[in-house]
Amino acid sequence: MADRPSDEPSSGSGSGGESSIPDDVWEKFLQDSERDIRSAPKEPSARARMVTERLREQDARGTSPEGWRTGPAWQEMNGRGRRRRRVGAVVAVLLAGAVAVVAMKPSLLPGDPFGSGTSDAAGSPLPEETAQPTAPPSSADPQAPTLARPFAGSPAQRWADGEAGIVLPKATTLGSIPKDRVELALQLTRKLLVDANLNPKVLAGARPEAALSVLDPKQPKLLDDLDTALRTPSKDHDPLTLFSRFDPKEVKPAGKVVKVRGRITFEKGDFAGVAVHADYTFVYPVVPADGSDEVTRTIVRRVIDAELPDPAHYRVTPGRLNLVRYDEDGGNTACDVHDGYLHPQFPSRTPTDGATPTGPSVDPYDRSRPIGQSDSCGTVSRT
Repeated sequence: MADRPSDEPSSGSGSGGESSIPDDVWEKFLQDSERDIRSAPKEPSARARMVTERLREQDARGTSPEGWRTGPAWQEMNGRGRRRRRVGAVVAVLLAGAVAVVAMKPSLLPGDPFGSGTSDAAGSPLPEETAQPTAPPSSADPQAPTLARPFAGSPAQRWADGEAGIVLPKATTLGSIPKDRVELALQLTRKLLVDANLNPKVLAGARPEAALSVLDPKQPKLLDDLDTALRTPSKDHDPLTLFSRFDPKEVKPAGKVVKVRGRITFEKGDFAGVAVHADYTFVYPVVPADGSDEVTRTIVRRVIDAELPDPAHYRVTPGRLNLVRYDEDGGNTACDVHDGYLHPQFPSRTPTDGATPTGPSVDPYDRSRPIGQSDSCGTVSRT
């Protein structure tokens, strides 16, 4: 709020740095200002009106988020929302002073608000994903990727790097299930995701030993089927359904960074254990292995449902996960090639393998759409 002038008596001449404003005039100014602020209309923003209308439509259709999504990740999001509103209240009080300061010295503003061409806002990292997105990310600047900037022109430029993108929610008790079992289920799922999708050796075709080690050998056929897929890949036994792999004779990484975006949630499972839901997108920049510096990207989204059952009630291996579901959606890879590798397509090169895409065009960065519902191979709208 505004500083009150000194209560020392005024000389009436204005000298000595003291205010010549009488007390009754100053008091009336403050009262009028307070009344104007209280009576000012508060027009909701266009985004607020859009969100309100969307929520009303969801309620009318009965498509509000399911109950299990009110768990820790949503509680964290709501907490952040409250903090944003509190900050907004403080900003409203300080705004007038801030405008005056910035007018005198614009360089105090972060980024590049006046378009001088030196802004780094596009490279600032996104906050963690705490809920299912409702739309694809906006289009980035139409820049081609390079070895120096392999994620240029991609929404993934602002995503987290590698393992930093797989952030676990805070473990809590689930009824009679203790917190440490919830934590174990989350850590095992993270270990699976990291080894299967980020381990450089696995990406180059090595066996994903760490990922396999968290899976229950007593789950019928699971490890046998994965062993077959890794040893002799085929259409019916494809390791790409769970592991990201590239043929080192064909491509090599364009740098050491894989971009990651997604989230993990948990709830009480159907087998007296902890059920974990993971939904992540991985973006891999690569160049041809023949020495060319042309960069392209392959985008892989994975949705995994796993459970750590209670060994006191089921014949399971303690401390091992059971996979309930695992779906994969690969963008910018050859169609109908079942040799166990992803095959990125480069704009300047005519594809030499794979069938012609016949399915619809999709945005591989769109994390709002469901996956695992179609076997058709289409085209990507961007890489």
